[in-house]
Amino acid sequence: MSDEEIGRGLVRGDEECLALAHRRWSRLVHTLAARVLGDAREAEDVTQQVFLAAWRGRAGYRPERGPVPAWLVGIARRKIADALTARTRRLDLVAAAGAAVQTAVTAQGDPERVLDRIVVTRELARLPRDQRDVLTLAFFGDLTQVQIAHRTGLPLGTVKSHARRGLQRMRRGLAAAG
Repeated sequence: MSDEEIGRGLVRGDEECLALAHRRWSRLVHTLAARVLGDAREAEDVTQQVFLAAWRGRAGYRPERGPVPAWLVGIARRKIADALTARTRRLDLVAAAGAAVQTAVTAQGDPERVLDRIVVTRELARLPRDQRDVLTLAFFGDLTQVQIAHRTGLPLGTVKSHARRGLQRMRRGLAAAG
């Protein structure tokens, strides 16, 4: 069956055409998602979401605008962006939870520790988001760099670079503050 026939069948609601489309282009969608997300399991979820969205939105497919694979890639790009947004939200929640736990523990400590915590938190807030997220997960989440890479989907080398640059920047900021 040709790509055009599959596209017309999808619009008509032919489930066999959906199965053919999945067999023909799921690898393309999965590869794209895996490259961007850096996580094969997350890419599998996105691939499933793409074909589900294609089925649900099949009435919106217009063959004159482009072939089925291009339409699927467009859906994939949106679903990948959604996955990245959700990942960022999860990281923010983890960082906030870690900071809240650490604050509760620190509040019971001596005044010097409380002051140190305030200064470090202020310096963390000044960092670029990527560096701040990595260092927050390391300090407040008590995660190793390997665990951070796994949780965020970032390559280990990138996590190490963010941590090193963030620490250097914090050191300069603290030195300047006196």
